[in-house]
Amino acid sequence: MKKLKIHLIAGARPNFIKVAPLYKEFNKKKNIYEVSLVHTGQHYDDKMSKFFFDDLKLPQPNDYLDVGSGSHAVQTARIMERYEVSVTKFQPDHIIVCGDVNSTLACALVGAKLNIPISHIESGLRSFDRSMPEEINRVLTDSLSENLFIPSIEAKSNLLAEGIRAENIYLVGNIMIDSLLANISKVKKSKVFKDHDIEILQERRDYILTTLHRPSNVDNYESLKTIVNSLCKISQRINIIFPVHPRTLNRIKEFGFYTDLKKKDNIILMEPLGYLDFLNLILHSKIVLTDSGGIQEETTFLGIPCLTLRNTTERPITITIGTNQLVKLHTEDIVNKVEDILLNTNTKSIIPPFWDGKTAERIVKVFNDKYFNNYHTKSN
Repeated sequence: MKKLKIHLIAGARPNFIKVAPLYKEFNKKKNIYEVSLVHTGQHYDDKMSKFFFDDLKLPQPNDYLDVGSGSHAVQTARIMERYEVSVTKFQPDHIIVCGDVNSTLACALVGAKLNIPISHIESGLRSFDRSMPEEINRVLTDSLSENLFIPSIEAKSNLLAEGIRAENIYLVGNIMIDSLLANISKVKKSKVFKDHDIEILQERRDYILTTLHRPSNVDNYESLKTIVNSLCKISQRINIIFPVHPRTLNRIKEFGFYTDLKKKDNIILMEPLGYLDFLNLILHSKIVLTDSGGIQEETTFLGIPCLTLRNTTERPITITIGTNQLVKLHTEDIVNKVEDILLNTNTKSIIPPFWDGKTAERIVKVFNDKYFNNYHTKSN
């Protein structure tokens, strides 16, 4: 019996979290599916890539494209050029991409031009802010996809408004939560607090966890200055743990803010962490201050107040029923939002429907019911 050959694409840290449960679910049916893991190398150093593979127990990729960094155009073009070679080599019957990074769009474009069906995990999310490169990636990838797997119901309305046919849209839930639930026992055993000699902060939940990586926040001098000033003021009230993204660290040093942060006793700077260690920091935090997309979802599931340093979010459900709030990039607004949460700790939230750890199962079932049977009928 001929197997259905699937390419599962990963390029950046959020992708690794999303592909791990799906890779494992497909491999429960090795007699039906042959899954190859393709790592584009968009995130390429150990702190941004290898640690996540280790924590999530992902195997070595079947193909590593080693694209590295570059402008959006350069990186996207390089991925397309190298992935076309990979497709020629492996001859996949189907390509699965996830999220909104450059790897997602680049590989979808290659597949579409070669008439290979595309499935997109995390379809239909919209910030309606075309100044964000990720928004362009989302919209274009959805327009190229045959199967659109959505994490929440508002995503369906977005896709229908763009002319996507309803029969190609599947509400399957949030695959990030699959990984979270599968690893929560390991998360609680993480030694990140002991390794950094900050166990007292874990016991008291006496810190704010901060992450920053978006160019709009870290590449602009005035924006980053506002954030650094805010962190310094907040640290007078509560401790801050700040695992610093390599791009962010470079800008902090380039703009002359590193000394300001280092001299504050209550601001703890760390190198980027693996998946398990970082989730443990979220789990015990008082508040998370971030510009990440996935962290908005993880904090909603865990019931941790989240302040997102952006004007828009493609994950509005984390605001309407979750723990997330958008905050303007003004020092006074950031500091006041933190103070409001610290004074009112009774955060109420609801876990969205289908965020239950079974998203990968639902996706594979779609393949079983819709795609695999049709494929075998034609191939026999």
